[in-house]
Amino acid sequence: MRSFVPIDAPVDPVVALTRIAWLLERRRESTYRVEAFRKAARAAKRAGVEELTERATAGTLTAIGGIGKTTASVIAESVAGELPGYLADVQEKSPVSLASGGEDLYRAIRGDLHAHTDWSDGGAPLDEMARAATALGHEWLTITDHSPRLTVANGLSPERLRRQIDDIADLNRSSGGSCHILTGVEVDILDDGSLDQTDELLDHLDVVTASVHSKLRMDAAPMTRRMVAAVSDPRVDVLGHCTGRRVTGGRGARPQSAFDAAKVFAACADHGTAVEINSRPERVDPPDGLIELARDLGCLFAIDSDAHAPGQLDFKALGAERAERLGIEPDRIVTTWPVDQLLAWTAEGARPSR
Repeated sequence: MRSFVPIDAPVDPVVALTRIAWLLERRRESTYRVEAFRKAARAAKRAGVEELTERATAGTLTAIGGIGKTTASVIAESVAGELPGYLADVQEKSPVSLASGGEDLYRAIRGDLHAHTDWSDGGAPLDEMARAATALGHEWLTITDHSPRLTVANGLSPERLRRQIDDIADLNRSSGGSCHILTGVEVDILDDGSLDQTDELLDHLDVVTASVHSKLRMDAAPMTRRMVAAVSDPRVDVLGHCTGRRVTGGRGARPQSAFDAAKVFAACADHGTAVEINSRPERVDPPDGLIELARDLGCLFAIDSDAHAPGQLDFKALGAERAERLGIEPDRIVTTWPVDQLLAWTAEGARPSR
């Protein structure tokens, strides 16, 4: 696993624009700025290289909807057989690693158990997330869009999730052996600890990551019962961002939920449910002390990006730094496992219909 390898030769304009978007996402630039390049990439793809070349010569690229002055310059340099200057500049200013430490563990990571697409609240389509994962050296990637009750995040109804499963199967058949995409869901843990998706679909998925998204200030005793019930469910593979906290970011800080972490992590250890080390910079969840508690109780871990855009898949470098610093052995981190080992673990006693 490694960061995006810099492009040092002329590339197709769609590739150039898309790579710029990824690098800006990785740097946590504004969504508006990122979307300008993604929108231009879509417009350039629709137009085709022949039209783009003609318009670059005539100076009329900005007449195409979605292409502005800056993105037109990227396209013009690309179709002229040059490495676009904007891309070269973004690459030069992008750090090789997002973290100071954890490099050995980061290189051992093979995949991700928590990533979103524009099927729910992500910013990019399924195929673009797959291309970014391949560019980062992922062997596998799990798509875990939200479940129905999280309407604010466009959670997937059972019908939409079934369509996504079919689309993932089609993508894997056409991928030519690159990064393997796994089916999954980030399922809401409901107030009583039950799961916000049909049993039939949960049984059919490769991976189930379960998270609390509502009533985060619930009293500690019912929150503990709620979480223990969820992580004890044989369908659940990963407990996502367990405290629900936010330490920074545009939506402001949020305190962590109150629960008996020893009871929750003991249930995780007993049932083989991995505790997620969520790598989003605004979450840093769980905090260090809880990671150490889960470590000492014998839990498995998943270093996940919780990516909502392709460039954010590289956030796992931040989680790797924390895990290595806190003494988590690589073989206890399921995101270092090859896909066959991972799927054997998720299927263990949990999915009779697979």
